[in-house]
Amino acid sequence: MSAIKVVKMQSGMQDKAKVFAVDYEGRGVARVGGKAVFIRGALPGEEVRFRVTQSKKSFDEAEVVDIYQASPDRVEPICRHFGVCGGCVLQHASAKAQVAYKQRVMEEQLLRIGKVQPEKILPPIYGNPWTYRHRARLSVTKNKQGRTKLGFRSRRSNEVVDLEECAVLPQEIVEVLPYLRLLLDSLSDKAVVEYIEFSVGQLLTALNICTRSCLSEKDLDKLKMFSDRHLKNKQYAWQIWLQTKPNQTQPFYPQNMPELFYEMPEFNVKMPFQPGDFTQINQELNTLMVARAVRMLEPKKGEKIVDLFCGLGNFTLPIAKSGAHVLGIEGESRLVQRAKMNAKINGCADNTHFETADLFAVTQADIKKWGKPDKILLDPPRSGAYEIVKALGTACMPKRIVYVSCNPATFARDANVIVEKGYKFKEVGVMNMFPQTAHIESIGLFYR
Repeated sequence: MSAIKVVKMQSGMQDKAKVFAVDYEGRGVARVGGKAVFIRGALPGEEVRFRVTQSKKSFDEAEVVDIYQASPDRVEPICRHFGVCGGCVLQHASAKAQVAYKQRVMEEQLLRIGKVQPEKILPPIYGNPWTYRHRARLSVTKNKQGRTKLGFRSRRSNEVVDLEECAVLPQEIVEVLPYLRLLLDSLSDKAVVEYIEFSVGQLLTALNICTRSCLSEKDLDKLKMFSDRHLKNKQYAWQIWLQTKPNQTQPFYPQNMPELFYEMPEFNVKMPFQPGDFTQINQELNTLMVARAVRMLEPKKGEKIVDLFCGLGNFTLPIAKSGAHVLGIEGESRLVQRAKMNAKINGCADNTHFETADLFAVTQADIKKWGKPDKILLDPPRSGAYEIVKALGTACMPKRIVYVSCNPATFARDANVIVEKGYKFKEVGVMNMFPQTAHIESIGLFYR
């Protein structure tokens, strides 16, 4: 068993506990003296010595100091930044165990918060646990010596962890980081870079540089030199994009490159996108997730289906390929415009329609305007779709609801509302979209 790397604390008692579960943040859960203790770095089945880092009335937060009995699921983290970087919290658990933990958390949240149980638990969906992240935003700051720090935020603070490696990013991105750091060091003092964003498509990797103001000609020349030296002759094409305002990115160098896109071959769908657009960071799992969602929905030619929080049309277009008429609704107007273009590209313009609406302030009157849908697909952000499911009335109750969730707590809350309205909770399953993290993606089916 490898030694546990311990961060020294100035205060806090050391104690011993048997860990019986993992919580939604990837922490081991124990109970000491009738009080819950959430222990970072501990796994179920382990007996550990811990140090309390924060004590509250109903629970304590703690760190592992020693492990007396290790779980058979414990593995050696492969990244030197693990434990400091906030990007990953479960590298010390095997890939198989991570999926099992997430499934248990989902089931527990459904039962405890939602007071609901599905008729069936589906087999989990998972893929490559490493190098899967095809979209990432890296923060940029300067250290005390004025040198650039480039990476994710720390787990314990807002400090930037200066990445020397990253096991969840594609290798082609990791190889560029040292040269990118030198580039940022070389820019003029007026060139304030707020963050760097990578977007990996099928034929192109976009490097988006977000600055507070436009760069000087001298700095722009440095970007071109960097591209010519370090981004050419790669397996895939690279292109630098520039951004000075939110949601306004422009390709910079080189010009006339392939567009950014991902594909879903099962549905013959090609999805162009731009840096800054919301896309799933795990393209392999996204393909599997969309396929499962469409199977659950069972779209049929001529049916009316509503896709809420539709984004670029990630679910809308595969559903439309069935011949169903799909209404996609999204809160961001620029994504709606992109979805309309994607529908045209994929030959789905005739049986798709897109609208912009605030889906967090939906009323029964709003839903009636959509017409009576046969089926609904929900893919909300972490805050869930509470206002939507509350507003579903008898005049517009679909036969099926497929709910794609990125937060088991809000999913459980919303599932309770859906079941109270007379729906059967048929099935649910987890999808390990974010290996090495505690993030839980799941999908459930409800039918009348």
